[in-house]
Amino acid sequence: MASVAYRGTVVSTESNRWARHVVQVLGNLQDLVLGLSETESAYHDYIVSGSPSYLESYRASLIKVTTDEAALREATADNPGQAATLTGLATRISEQIGFDETVINLRSATGLDAAATTIRGDTNPRTVVAIGAAVTKIRDEESRLFAMRNEDATRRSHEASAGLIIGTVLEVLIIAAAGWRVHRASSRRHLAEEALRESEMQWRMLVHEVQDYAICMLDLNGQIVTWNEGAERITGYAAAEIIRRNFSCFYGTEDKQKGLPANILRTAIADGRYEGQGTWVRKDGSRFIANVTVTALHDRSGNLQGFSEITRDLSKTEASAAKYRGLLEAAPDAMVVVNEGGAIVLLNVEAERQFGYPRDELLGQQVKNIIPEGFAERLISDGTRSTAEALAQQIGTGIELYGRRKSGGHFPIEIMLSPLESTEGVLITAAIRDISVRKAAEKHLLQMEKRYRGLLEAAPDAMVVVNQAGDVILLNVQAEKQFGYSRDELLGQPVKNIIPEGFAERLIADGLRSAEDASAQQIGMGIELIGRSKTGGNFPIEIMLSPLESTDGILVTSAIRDITTRKRAEAQLLQKVEELNRSNRELEQFAYIASHDLREPLRMVASFMQLLSRRYKGKLDSDADEFIAYAVDGVDRMERLIQDLLSYSRVGAKKGILYETSSELALLQALTNLSNAIHAADAEVTHDPLPSVFGDEVQLTQLFQNLVGNAIKYQNRGTPRVHISVAKSEPGRWTFSIKDNGLGIEPQYFEKIFGMFQRLHRRDEFSGTGIGLAICKRIVERHGGNISVESCPGQGSTFRFALAEGMTTS
Repeated sequence: MASVAYRGTVVSTESNRWARHVVQVLGNLQDLVLGLSETESAYHDYIVSGSPSYLESYRASLIKVTTDEAALREATADNPGQAATLTGLATRISEQIGFDETVINLRSATGLDAAATTIRGDTNPRTVVAIGAAVTKIRDEESRLFAMRNEDATRRSHEASAGLIIGTVLEVLIIAAAGWRVHRASSRRHLAEEALRESEMQWRMLVHEVQDYAICMLDLNGQIVTWNEGAERITGYAAAEIIRRNFSCFYGTEDKQKGLPANILRTAIADGRYEGQGTWVRKDGSRFIANVTVTALHDRSGNLQGFSEITRDLSKTEASAAKYRGLLEAAPDAMVVVNEGGAIVLLNVEAERQFGYPRDELLGQQVKNIIPEGFAERLISDGTRSTAEALAQQIGTGIELYGRRKSGGHFPIEIMLSPLESTEGVLITAAIRDISVRKAAEKHLLQMEKRYRGLLEAAPDAMVVVNQAGDVILLNVQAEKQFGYSRDELLGQPVKNIIPEGFAERLIADGLRSAEDASAQQIGMGIELIGRSKTGGNFPIEIMLSPLESTDGILVTSAIRDITTRKRAEAQLLQKVEELNRSNRELEQFAYIASHDLREPLRMVASFMQLLSRRYKGKLDSDADEFIAYAVDGVDRMERLIQDLLSYSRVGAKKGILYETSSELALLQALTNLSNAIHAADAEVTHDPLPSVFGDEVQLTQLFQNLVGNAIKYQNRGTPRVHISVAKSEPGRWTFSIKDNGLGIEPQYFEKIFGMFQRLHRRDEFSGTGIGLAICKRIVERHGGNISVESCPGQGSTFRFALAEGMTTS
């Protein structure tokens, strides 16, 4: 009997121990699940807002996940099967964290778009499902083990009871003692069950106390079974009001008609889990953006028992919402954000003012309530296209419609649409502008058109006015005569019909620039192109462009002149110039070929000479070191000579149009290139504010670099002082002056120094190739100017050159 009683005690003790063990494992598992939920929440908050505080919360949650995982691993160390499942769970968690880290790094480095693209391109979207499956497997295994061990304890208890019954025959006292033992074992088992129930109650209390998430359980039909305080706070429903109601009550009429709630449950059953964003409706009728996660719950046999639902109010993410709301409120136009169902989800104060509605009356309502004519049709288009597709067709274009105020009054508006990626899909941001004043101005413009047309007809050249789309909207009689078209044949047609080569490209430039930008770049310059008459004949023309402000934006007025006669005269002049420049071209060809053909063997010689200098310096006699040094110096000078020859040939070879550029930026780049020489000579280089000119920025930089470098180099032992100034020498031209305090130049050398290979000093006095000033002269002449020098020996020199004035120069 003592043996039977002892066995019963051991069974009870073992049952209690395993009950506590199961509670511990389930508690550790729940801690890990909550840690993962907090990590994912902070991760999503950071991706949406970019706030560092969410990133810190994410890192802290990762530490907690690691700690909880270690505790769970220790608790299940005695079960190889659970340990293996936990290893798989840890691997899945690592994969998820690795992916999250990748997206966070992208969000930190390149912004929201790149992170969103990576999330959409995730090739392993079921990692979260795998984590949930592993957690469920561990929980189910612990429940199974507990049930098995409890069954075994019950069986052994029954065996003990049988022994006690048999002992009754033997001795009443022994039966009484054994009965007392059984009663005591039953009490201990009751305590273990109480402990398990208390643990479950604590778990329910923990879920109930969560404030930031609505957590509830659903039965097989989607009816709510449990309800926590977070759900009550987010939705406004008390537990008594919502339990036994279907969870579809949180969705709007449109979502119910689409069957969204039923689709969510079907997805959860098929995939084990559903996660998405949508619009929920609170008890008071207000709407908010919610992140919903629904998980299917199964018993140990795989039978569906119900669903768990975790919902978060995304509209309460203060950092991102406040920032975006601030941008909307700062906009001068009415801003309305519409979801894919055409419902308004956000608006600013200007929208309230324009349409006369308070904010609460518009949120959640269809946008067609305020824009009844045209906008709904452009949004929905027809039954075969989605709202997003219809919206995308209009993105970036101004749509003129009539808006409807709360009072019922109509007023003209212009809408600009743009897409906005969000957690609930693509939203459409509509910038709405009241154009009543502009419409009145357009009427006034029509009255002024006759007087403006009179100015065009009085012009001696062909005058064509083009809009930003490149279409002709106005022309004069001279344009009709010059191109052979009647007025009606040109109005509304693309300007490229009469100027096919070049003008359209200068107006439109490329797909990345507006017509206004491309036209403004050429304003004030005569553009030579080929015009095309109605008969198909081509003739040379010159176009002068000028901007014209209008209510439709910037128009471009083109003054077009037939320059056939001038071109003939230029052709004759060019023939003469070609003869004069033939010798220069031959020199360019020689310099170009020589520089390329000599560079390759020279590089080989330079490499071996430098190798000899480094490897054998000091190891040979003094004569050998000196000879190697001579050879290295000679190679260096030859390299510089070839480089200067190549630079000289490039100046002559470079053709094309000169564009407006900042001469001050070119000078600053040259000073940057000379920074080592300036610092070594302790030179003082100053300059006045410099204007914009028409030129090649790279060649202007080389021009300044050569002249300032010479001013620093050709000095006595004093401190080099160089000053760059500019003055208007004649209308449309600037004269630049580079003045130094150097050695000076004899008057008889003023012209000679600009020739090729001209040096006034020995090479051992000042290094150089004698090509630098020849390059300067070539650059200035290519820019249509000339270069000269004024100097007196011992009193410094002043180099001057003239360049064409830029359009933006004051």
